[in-house]
Amino acid sequence: MKCAYSAAILDRFLDEGIAFDYCIGVSAGAGNLVSYLAGQRGRNLRFFTEHIHDPEYFGLRSLLKTGDLFGIRHIYGDLTQAGGKDPLDFPVFLENPAEYEAAVTNALTGAPEYFGKDAMKQDDYSLIMASSAIPVACRPVEMNGIPYFDGGLADAIPVRRAREKGCGRMVVILSKNRDYVRKPQGLRLLYRGACRKYPKVVERIERRHLAYNENLREVFALERDGQAFVLAPSEPLHVGTYSMKEPAEQALYDLGLKDFAAQRDALQAFLSPGAPRERPSTETV
Repeated sequence: MKCAYSAAILDRFLDEGIAFDYCIGVSAGAGNLVSYLAGQRGRNLRFFTEHIHDPEYFGLRSLLKTGDLFGIRHIYGDLTQAGGKDPLDFPVFLENPAEYEAAVTNALTGAPEYFGKDAMKQDDYSLIMASSAIPVACRPVEMNGIPYFDGGLADAIPVRRAREKGCGRMVVILSKNRDYVRKPQGLRLLYRGACRKYPKVVERIERRHLAYNENLREVFALERDGQAFVLAPSEPLHVGTYSMKEPAEQALYDLGLKDFAAQRDALQAFLSPGAPRERPSTETV
């Protein structure tokens, strides 16, 4: 739910006509990027302020119906399909020349994997569901017979993947403050029990704080070297992973608009024709 911030940034990219050759998203960031690439300004915001009131979005009804506390099959299925309340313009997304990838975590190996547009089709958005399937809160999502969990477990901020894809410069949208330091995961007995079929996932959860903090240091090193432009919330967050408070989500979106305005000129300079012309990318997590 912290990705209401990146929803604002991506809407402003649409306003300014800012496009990228390559886009990669993780968890809710993967879903936000799809709306951005489909040119659907404001669509992401509705998923953080309007649709959160649906009984099947989060909570007991979702849990009883699908086995997921967080209703990813409702969000990226019922609501998003062509006949849904807020459909994705999939043909426009598909025709966008930007390459798109979403990061997922293989539940059997614990390794990160990356899939693109060829893993998606009209009304089948299993890839986004898989990238957003938080262990314990969600069941794994199967693709090609393999179970997957949230991509943030294995590759929270995929700058290495972007570099592998040839991106020498990148815009990174973070969902947490710059000074955020991830702590070891609590509720050990809960996640160990819920994920006992997937010992590699348990290992990922127990080391996630170490991997994330190292990942963040890598992002800021790229920023210092002029290879990354980082957008991150400039004020303390009042939104948690499972926040369902519309005013707080709207405030986080508004902060994204404010932060973009403050950094607009610097971002335009970073993206200007005079800057080094390595392949540009955007990442949202």
